[in-house]
Amino acid sequence: MQPYVICHMMSSLDGHALTDGWDRAFKKDAGDLYEKLAQTFAFDAWICGRVTMQEIAHDDGYPTGLANAPIPRTDHFVERNAESYAISIDPHGKVAWKNNQALGSHVVEVLTEGVADDYLAYLQSVGVSYMFAGKTEIDLEHVVQVLGKELGCKRLIVEGGPHVSGSFVNAGLVDEVSVLILPLVDGRGEHPASFEVSPDAWKQPVHLKLVSAEVQDGGAVWLRYARA
Repeated sequence: MQPYVICHMMSSLDGHALTDGWDRAFKKDAGDLYEKLAQTFAFDAWICGRVTMQEIAHDDGYPTGLANAPIPRTDHFVERNAESYAISIDPHGKVAWKNNQALGSHVVEVLTEGVADDYLAYLQSVGVSYMFAGKTEIDLEHVVQVLGKELGCKRLIVEGGPHVSGSFVNAGLVDEVSVLILPLVDGRGEHPASFEVSPDAWKQPVHLKLVSAEVQDGGAVWLRYARA
């Protein structure tokens, strides 16, 4: 059975998702609340894009010259019974993990077949799992199916960034949308919205139905929607 997918976001009143430039104390309190609400979903895998994962990994690059021969483009799962998984959507293989853990979860890199052999050799050296989801583009439906079939994942939470969240919604894979609206106006028009998809990839508006709306401490509002 395909896993249940929740897209959990945090945004300003005007729909911006990037927190850089926000007051540090406000940003920390909002982040703590966001994570507290995320835990209520009892997920077994959480999903982020490359940029977010590079921040979590404290990425400073990986060594080259590790692959002595071409490495087959086959899925490589080091841990199949982890309590939780950190799924890194990283098409070109950029995130330099120092070990196979991210915030207490076993790391699984989601790659395209064009990734460098040296990167695959590096992931193997630090015990990171990886899977392939397309030759040049990531097939998110394939990702969800493999996580369910191979790792037994039942509940996935997509936590961004905006392009990853937008792509999951656009692919019709999201069962529930959770948005924490913060009492803040960002005002920087160049910042991405909570959900971003390139114009040529956008299919159609996604209609939702409200499940709940809860006021949180500090004036934030937590909205939960299901697919209409």
